[in-house]
Amino acid sequence: MPLIETKSTWLVTGGAGFIGSHLVETLLREGQRVVALDSLVTGYQRNLDDAVKRAGEGAASRFTFHQGDITSPEHCQAACAGVDYVLHQAALGSVPRSIALPLDSHRANVDGFVNMLIAARDAKVKRFVFASSSSVYGDDPTLPKVESRTGRVLSPYAATKHINEVYASVFQRTYGIETIGLRYFNVFGPRQDPNGAYAAVIPRWMAALVDEKPCLINGDGSTSRDFCFVSNAVQANLRAALTQVPGATDAVYNVAVGGKTSLLELYELIRTRLAKQRPSIAALQPVFQPFRAGDIKDSQADISRAREKLGYAPTHTVAQGMDETVAYVTSGS
Repeated sequence: MPLIETKSTWLVTGGAGFIGSHLVETLLREGQRVVALDSLVTGYQRNLDDAVKRAGEGAASRFTFHQGDITSPEHCQAACAGVDYVLHQAALGSVPRSIALPLDSHRANVDGFVNMLIAARDAKVKRFVFASSSSVYGDDPTLPKVESRTGRVLSPYAATKHINEVYASVFQRTYGIETIGLRYFNVFGPRQDPNGAYAAVIPRWMAALVDEKPCLINGDGSTSRDFCFVSNAVQANLRAALTQVPGATDAVYNVAVGGKTSLLELYELIRTRLAKQRPSIAALQPVFQPFRAGDIKDSQADISRAREKLGYAPTHTVAQGMDETVAYVTSGS
């Protein structure tokens, strides 16, 4: 049975990125018409090519790509024309990048976000679902994290995501456009970029181990995260776009598994799987370095609100997601 019962047109901003390309692929598999908007600054054409190819026969005829930037109101307006649902993933990610380049983060994540809200409003889209972040919980020590309780944000990136949530709520109350924010908790999976100074930990470690180079751990390895496989994030987006539960919009939701994995445990999950392909990897040990500024020590999500209002139910544990990610990486895809 298909996830989506009716045919619609969906816009995925940041469609050439990691999560965005998985949304493109899934929507095309579901027989939907899909528009992707991406500047290709941090996204890649190869991600879109892979997504369309894996979506199956006929997918290309239902797919349109706009190479453009969300900091341009004109590009946003053009991409939103004729669209029913917006899944807004485009952003300049990374806490360290935002600390080094706060104006760049603000321009993409706040100015670009408002441009997209205005374009979606003017196009009269049915719903605007956007990527927020667990970073908005800041220095609040409470575990697990519940949507109603946040602390002081610890980085410009976190500040931009908090501002996104405020703007989305204001736009629903002021203009009537339905909005839902998804606070992602450390999403991982195939197509996640391992390169560059701001690469996420899982693809970076995988690439290092494959090359038999040391992996760097910030702190003593006890830092923990609620790692979430990308299929779970895709499901949350689609359910957020389509839910008809009263009171589900003008709200934010945690997107995670509800577990907690330390960096040392994560390292072992990756190393043992790669070692099955290359036994010499089993002997490699991590290198520890100082805790990184702007990071939080522990993060774990309460996903009960998403279960209740969206019908969200994670399909992959961290271990299951790691199995699929390692298989993808080692297959040379």
